[in-house]
Amino acid sequence: MPSLGHVTPQTMHFAEPLPLQSGASLAGYDLVYETYGTLDAKRSNAVLVCHALNASHHVAGTYAGQDKSEGWWDNLVGPGKPLDTNRFFVIGINNLGSCFGSTGPMHPHPDPAKGGQPWGADFPVVTVEDWVDAQARLLDRLGIERLAAVIGGSLGAMQALSWTLRHPERVDHCIAVATAPNLSAQNIAFNEVARRAIITDPDFHGGHYYAHGVVPKRGLRVARMIGHITYLSDDSMEEKFGREMRAAEFGYTTQDIEFQIESYLRYQGDKFSEYFDANTYLLITRALDYFDPARAFGGDLSRAFAVARDKRFLLVSFTTDWRFSPERSREIVKALVDNRIEVSYAEIAAPHGHDAFLLEDPRYHGVLRAYFDRIAAERVTGVPGEGAA
Repeated sequence: MPSLGHVTPQTMHFAEPLPLQSGASLAGYDLVYETYGTLDAKRSNAVLVCHALNASHHVAGTYAGQDKSEGWWDNLVGPGKPLDTNRFFVIGINNLGSCFGSTGPMHPHPDPAKGGQPWGADFPVVTVEDWVDAQARLLDRLGIERLAAVIGGSLGAMQALSWTLRHPERVDHCIAVATAPNLSAQNIAFNEVARRAIITDPDFHGGHYYAHGVVPKRGLRVARMIGHITYLSDDSMEEKFGREMRAAEFGYTTQDIEFQIESYLRYQGDKFSEYFDANTYLLITRALDYFDPARAFGGDLSRAFAVARDKRFLLVSFTTDWRFSPERSREIVKALVDNRIEVSYAEIAAPHGHDAFLLEDPRYHGVLRAYFDRIAAERVTGVPGEGAA
């Protein structure tokens, strides 16, 4: 299938302060983004892709002269792919607080008294709602008043859902994959263990490790290992690794690697600690914890989604995703049905766990292709639901 080829990230600066949910505000920030495809004359074919925890604006295509720079959802986005860039203008935006270009803890603090030192732990806590508001400002600059669709998986899907609640007049369709209306206590617990691994690393220095010329890699490694376990299913881990040993016989050691699964997790942790920022990890996992649109309505999710009555939704879950189980997606579906909101729901029998949303499962991609075909048909006929599968 054709590839997008080389793409180029862009940066947009915002001088006006962004009010945050915490009561703080962020002034003088940058957002890094990429676009794919062509915006039509009516500016009506834009699709926003929201990224998950360790992803970025680099959704699809490759960077010129760089190996292994393929976008994180390149199997979904591109010419002839389910999200077809021959038909849609696709936008990926790097969230505030990230370590991939948008303003975050690694950038210089704007206060002259800080002497140009990085924000570090002083970077304000950001939420899903803050990210969505920042994304809306960037779309304003691009002259896009309304999105044909917003799509995301996991934390990205939480942003997609938040778009229909904070800016419902600007979205036609919401596609939320492998997500939940809020984190369970178990999920918050996993995030907290990962954060403590980072914070208790001797090289963390209260979040101001940049000034010490070090990185809390030990904590980042453990945090990634914990997170990675939750992204995989027991079946997929068993099939790939089982109890396979590194050597023919036990080494009778408590510290060295004995099993192949240990080797794999250490590799994932080592790789992650080389490119991801520890403060960013703390910020993003806390944003996950805070997301709970029903909280303002006494826990009533149906009341929370009442504002999205004229939107159309697709929810997709995976049977072996135990971190964001199908039951959690069905909670959202019920809230939408309670409001008589049009919603399609697909539960895919996939063995890969939470990471299935990143993979090229033909049933999963078939569902998304059919839904985007429907959106494309609606744009031609002007009739909602026209061409629906």
